[in-house]
Amino acid sequence: MSKEFEFKKWSPSLHEINQVRISRRAALKGIAGAAAAGLIPAASAKARQSSPGAASNPEGFISTLTFPELERKVDADHHVAKGYRADVVVRWGDTIQGKPRPFDPANLDVRDQSHQFGYNCDFIAFFPLPQGSDQTEDTNHGLLCVNHEYTNPYLMWSGLTHQDRLNLSKIQCDYEMTAHGHSVVEVKKLNGKWTVAQDYGLSRRISVFTPQIQVSGPAGGHRRLRTGGDPTGMIVNGTLNNCAGGVTPWGTILIAEENFNKYFTGDLAKTGESQNFRRYNILPEYREYCWWKYYDQFNFDIEPHEPNRFGWMVEFDPYEPEVPLVKRTALGRLKHEGATVALNHDGRIVVYTGDDEANEYMYRYVSKNTYVPGDIGRNRLLLDEGVLYVGKFEADGTMRWLPLVWNNGPLNNDNGFVDQGDVLIETRRSADLMGATPLDRTEEVEVSPVTGRVYAMLTENAGRTPERVDAVNPRAHNKYGHVVELIPPGAGAGKVDHTAETYEWNIFLKAGDPFDSAQGAEYNAGVTKNGWIACPDNAVFDRKGRLWICTDHGTTDGDTTNPDGIWATDTVGGGKALTRMFYAGPIGSELTGPCFTPDNRTLFASVQHPGETHHSTFDSPSTRWPDFKDGMPPRPSVVAIQKEDGGEFGS
Repeated sequence: MSKEFEFKKWSPSLHEINQVRISRRAALKGIAGAAAAGLIPAASAKARQSSPGAASNPEGFISTLTFPELERKVDADHHVAKGYRADVVVRWGDTIQGKPRPFDPANLDVRDQSHQFGYNCDFIAFFPLPQGSDQTEDTNHGLLCVNHEYTNPYLMWSGLTHQDRLNLSKIQCDYEMTAHGHSVVEVKKLNGKWTVAQDYGLSRRISVFTPQIQVSGPAGGHRRLRTGGDPTGMIVNGTLNNCAGGVTPWGTILIAEENFNKYFTGDLAKTGESQNFRRYNILPEYREYCWWKYYDQFNFDIEPHEPNRFGWMVEFDPYEPEVPLVKRTALGRLKHEGATVALNHDGRIVVYTGDDEANEYMYRYVSKNTYVPGDIGRNRLLLDEGVLYVGKFEADGTMRWLPLVWNNGPLNNDNGFVDQGDVLIETRRSADLMGATPLDRTEEVEVSPVTGRVYAMLTENAGRTPERVDAVNPRAHNKYGHVVELIPPGAGAGKVDHTAETYEWNIFLKAGDPFDSAQGAEYNAGVTKNGWIACPDNAVFDRKGRLWICTDHGTTDGDTTNPDGIWATDTVGGGKALTRMFYAGPIGSELTGPCFTPDNRTLFASVQHPGETHHSTFDSPSTRWPDFKDGMPPRPSVVAIQKEDGGEFGS
């Protein structure tokens, strides 16, 4: 995840307008309204240290989630709430295709990794098998589609330290490149436990070495995407830093290319793209990989346009391995954290996405044409023709979506935009010029299947200074993040309009420890000492409309109290913003990619980078999860969490 903080010119009156907004809302709703909603600032709330199993409290803030709350702690293992079990389904290095071979960390081989589950798993999507089957009552067979964001070489090879990642051999770089990307893994539930299967022959790996990825939309074939290896600007080799993603109504996957800037190096003065590259931090000081030593693709002294070919959303069909992957440029070029797809009431497709870096923006794409069930050819073009918008949050509790369209306002020749391709290749600068609102790292943006409201996870922004506080970013030095609730017209009334120009918004919760008033946290007043969260990241809704939030604040070698994990909360009623701790990952890990099966009886989640702590290495890791065997390093893995009685989740 991005940790660079680069502040841009701020809208000069936002802090003053924020004071007007606070005064206006207080006058309209009254302090009593806030208390009735259960959202109480830590400084004034009587935050209780309820027993771990409490689902309610004497004041009547009642959650619909009745699982016994997990105790907050960090150790070498993972833990789940009583009444549930968490089973490892697939680990880095497990064979997913072809004849199984034992994983041998002492002899990592590119040929093996090309058929094995990749590293640092993230986004997960589940697709039923056989294709088209209805598994809403009993899910037992399908494809797990899992992203692989990045690699930790010091946990992969003996003898390396944290400082050695820029000094790897070509063999090691080739292995890293193969461990990136995506895994399609066939899984089956046997005797109540999920396991890897190969019945349909659909398991496969996608990586930096995957050839012939097509480029479509307004930037497809653009002069700034053409290279010596691809003079057409239409074909890219590979995808990388695949973080979160989304699923389309026509049964394909969108996978994000997030921190793509960390893979390239060169002399900016030679590229003709200096302004563009600086805006994305494509700078030698930010590189974390040395692939450029062996592959010209990552050296922009040789291929000055190559970085423009990354930072897109990539679509592919998990059921059709022969159909090429496609980079959909109409969705913009940025550090995409995900792509949540909503089907609007009029049939148009809407995609919500965030740019995961401090002081970047939230985006929405609206298709020109409508979705037609069963018309795969037509539907696959919906992500090529449409309008990308960026969000501007007003202090009065409204937000506007600003269209990023060539010749709209400042997006013209005078500012260096010759066509729509330029607007999208430089999506960030386009949003700057339109006056969008910089946010505290927008990660997952999810839509409630019950109310149609939209929830944005703003992970953190410790670099925000007091003079740059505003209505939607209310805390300076925001180390804990917050969740923003967006309300499109018609939300909760049956016909939600995700294409509207104007929404309403409010802050759903402010993360952090409510028992420390200095942190400025705000939750439902019933939150317990185990229930508060820090740095909300990925999220998912269950089919009853409860929000399950993964966190990414990081754990160090000496931290034994605050794990990253999964918390759940209602979004309406007495349990609104009453987060409850459900699952804790092992030390050093981050929880990502939560995904429910159609029957709501299994929650899959990725345990990313276990053991990623300050002094942890392959030779001396802070945990050996999940194998706990001498000589075996920590292994990023997907877990399947189920109720021990086999019942529906969260009941």
